[in-house]
Amino acid sequence: MSADDRDRLAALVADATRRGADAADAVLIRSTSISHAQRLGKIEQLERQESFDLGLRVFRGRKQAIVSSTDFSRDALSELVGRALDMAAAVPDDPWCGLADPDQLATDIPELDMVDAHEPSSETLVEMARTCEDAARAIDGITNSVGAQASWSHTGVCLAASNGFAGDYARTDSGVGVSVIAGEGAGMESEYDFAHAVHLGDLEDPAEVGRRAGEKAVARLGARRMPTTQVPVVFDPRVAGGLLGHLTGAITGPAIARGTSFLKDKLGTQVFAADIEIVDDPHRKRGLRSKPFDAEGIANSKRSLIKDGVLTTWLLDLASARQLGLETTGHAGRGTSGPPSPGPTNLYLTPGNLSPAELMADIGSGLYVTALMGMGVNGVTGDYSRGASGFWIENGAIAFPVTELTIAGNLNDMYAGMARANDLEFRFGTNSPTVRIDGMTVAGGGA
Repeated sequence: MSADDRDRLAALVADATRRGADAADAVLIRSTSISHAQRLGKIEQLERQESFDLGLRVFRGRKQAIVSSTDFSRDALSELVGRALDMAAAVPDDPWCGLADPDQLATDIPELDMVDAHEPSSETLVEMARTCEDAARAIDGITNSVGAQASWSHTGVCLAASNGFAGDYARTDSGVGVSVIAGEGAGMESEYDFAHAVHLGDLEDPAEVGRRAGEKAVARLGARRMPTTQVPVVFDPRVAGGLLGHLTGAITGPAIARGTSFLKDKLGTQVFAADIEIVDDPHRKRGLRSKPFDAEGIANSKRSLIKDGVLTTWLLDLASARQLGLETTGHAGRGTSGPPSPGPTNLYLTPGNLSPAELMADIGSGLYVTALMGMGVNGVTGDYSRGASGFWIENGAIAFPVTELTIAGNLNDMYAGMARANDLEFRFGTNSPTVRIDGMTVAGGGA
C-alpha cells in the first residue's frame, strides 16, 4: 500500500477521535484484477478492474458504528466521520465491542512472500486459458466445452487504529480453470478442474489442469444410480476440505457464545481419532489465505485446532473472546462495511501413512465421492446430508461411476471415525488428503 493510503487512514482515525469518538479504526482495500474467459477457442471476456473501498468504525462508550465509502475526497471523508459519529450515538450498546489493548497488538510482522511483482499481460492470460481448454478438448470422448478462464489479481489491505496500530500487506493470486462436457444427449456428463497460486510461476501447468478436467468428465460417462445402503465413504481431496469447513464453522466464537454449535461442549475433549491433527497456519509462505496479522491488528500464528484428536481451541476475535471470557486467538477477518468476525486462514488436515489405494483396499462395497451438492448440514446438531456423485468401490478398487446419491450421517460420528491417506497437496485455501468414513448411509434411487 502507498504512503498516501497509510496517511489517509491515520488522518481519518485522528479526525474521528478529535470530533468525539472514544476510539476508532479504519481499513482500506485496493484491488486490481484481470480476467479472461473463452469458449471453444473464442474470447468471451477480457477485462481489467480496479477498485478501492474504505471502512471506518467508531466507538462511543459501548456503542459502535461502521460506515464505508469509495469517495476519498477530503469533504467526503469528513462527512463520513460525521455520519459514523451520529450513528454511534443512536445504536444500542454492544458490551463486547472495542479495540485491542496496546499490549495485544502485533509488533513482529513476518515476511510471507505473498506478492508476485510481475503482472501478466492479457496475452499471457489468453494463452493460459487456450492451452487449458485445448488440453481438455483433446481428450477422447469430450464433446463440448463450458469454457476456460484465466485470471490474476492484486489485493492490498491497510489497517489503522487509535490504539496505535498501523499495518498493511498485499497478496496476488493467479488462476486457471476449465469445464468440459463428455458424451451426447441424456448421457452427457460435465466436469471441471482449476488451479490457483500466489505467484504465477508456481501455478500448475494449464495443460495439466485441462487434461485432468477432460479425463474426469469422460470417466463419468455411464454413471449409475445405486440402491440405499450403509457403506464406507471415501472423500476425494477436492471435496474432503468441506468436512474441515464444517468443523471451523462449529468452533467460531459467535457460534459457541450463542450455543448454536454441535461442538459447544467439546473443547479439550476427543473429537477425532487420536492420530488426527488439523492445522491453521496464517504464516504459510505463499499461502492462498496467508496474512501477517489479523483484522484487529492482533498477532496471529500457526495453531493445531485438533491435536491428537482433541479440540484445542475456538476461533476467536476480540468480541467473541470477551463474551466467552477468553483471549482472542487472532482469527479476526473484516471487510469495509461490517465488524470483524473470526475465521480460519490456511487450514489443512495433516496426511496419514496410507496411500489412497491402501486406504480403500479392504472396502468390499463403498462410495468414492468426487462432487457434493446442497448445504444439508445442521450446525446445531451436526446432522449431515448432502447430494453426492462419484464412483462405486468394489473389492477395494474404483469400479464404475455413480450419480444422484445422498450421503448422510452425523458429524460427531463422522469425525470420530475419520481416517486419512498420505496424498495432501496445498492447492486451495483449505486442504485435505483423501478421507475415509465408515458406516455412512448412501441413499439412491437404483434397484
